[in-house]
Amino acid sequence: MKVIRARVLGFCMGVRRAIELAQKACSEANTKSMRILSFGKLVHNPKVLADLQKNGIETIDMCRLPENLEGCSVIIRAHGIDPVVENNLRERGAQIIDATCPNVKSCQLKAHELSGAGYCLFLAGESKHAEIEGILGYAQSSPFCAVTGTAEEAQEAACKLFEKKPSEKTALIGQTTISQEDYFRISEAIKKYFPNLEIAMTICSAAKERQDSLRELLEKTEAVIIAGGKESSNTRRLLSIAKESGKPCALAEDSSEIPQAFFSYQTVGLSAGASTPDSVIDEIEQKLINQR
Repeated sequence: MKVIRARVLGFCMGVRRAIELAQKACSEANTKSMRILSFGKLVHNPKVLADLQKNGIETIDMCRLPENLEGCSVIIRAHGIDPVVENNLRERGAQIIDATCPNVKSCQLKAHELSGAGYCLFLAGESKHAEIEGILGYAQSSPFCAVTGTAEEAQEAACKLFEKKPSEKTALIGQTTISQEDYFRISEAIKKYFPNLEIAMTICSAAKERQDSLRELLEKTEAVIIAGGKESSNTRRLLSIAKESGKPCALAEDSSEIPQAFFSYQTVGLSAGASTPDSVIDEIEQKLINQR
């Protein structure tokens, strides 16, 4: 069997930066006897999270938030968080380590800027995704804010806004991992009602590079494995693109999840989400090659 890797795959800049900040915090904690906490899952990959836990990083959320955080360092995950939640952590005495991806931070600041200017906002993405939840926190002053995952949802939300306020200024901000095609379809649906929609170019170049590389890979292989966490939005989008091709594809968090049928192909492509470590990619590739 021949395994062909995507031209671009694995860790993106934002994930690598978050992990490096976490590792640095662990090293410093060992000398200062500090407790290291991650507010939410730092990244959406089980292998990375397990490694961080071994190094002493605990994961917390609002349901498991200690009243007193004096002497604790709290890492803000790569997806970012609501600014109200961040202030709450500071008020409880936490030392904040901001590992928010710079691209996500840019989205947050754009949402704050546009909402402050009176724009009605449409957020293109998954309503329950950590990144969108964080961006929503920066859009609190907007007179209207709707999260839309599809063009149909976007059109429905735009129609409702148009019926009440047809002359409002509107803007669209996308989750950084959304596909360019989905973002375009959502924008076109909103523009049916608000043709002057301001569209923020928030799609992360790392996500686009991985999606484009996957499309190139699909032309060269019989089937494709997407390596990454099942909770990872950008990994699931890669799987969606692979499915659209009609070729056999599967998402695998590790080598044990490679479907048996994939060992019968002559050429298998290997792509990976932006939070997938090299060790997992290598492991999957070796199992495919060795076929055992």
